[in-house]
This record gives sequence, structure tokens and C-alpha cells, in this order.
Amino acid sequence: MRVRVDPDLCEANGVCVSFAPEVFKLQPDDPTVVLIPTPPAGMRAAVEDAAAGCPRAAIRIDEESHQP
Repeated sequence: MRVRVDPDLCEANGVCVSFAPEVFKLQPDDPTVVLIPTPPAGMRAAVEDAAAGCPRAAIRIDEESHQP
């Protein structure tokens, strides 16, 4: 899983940080920063909750494809 925040949509309201503070961080003058772009599987639920709770739908979760 790869996590990213769309800077054009992000309002930096901090909902994502409340769900997954290890993954997301608010910056004073910038959109939310993704601290761990490829979080471990154990953080999946928190990241999915953060994405679902984002009022602007600014968080994207992309599944990494593993091709041989």
C-alpha cells in the first residue's frame, strides 16, 4: 500500500492525524505530510479510517502491484 495526500484538496484539518499520527503530520504552512508513504500492513486499518474520515477526500491509498 502506498499513501499520498492530494495537496490541492487537503485543508490540513487534521482528521487524518487523529486516526494515524504515525503516518500523517500537519505542517504550519503546507498541506498534510505523509511521514510513512508505504506503511506496514498493521497500520492499514488506521490509514483506511483516515482516508474515509477525510472531509475533502484528499487521501489516496494505492495498492502496489508486484509484477515478476
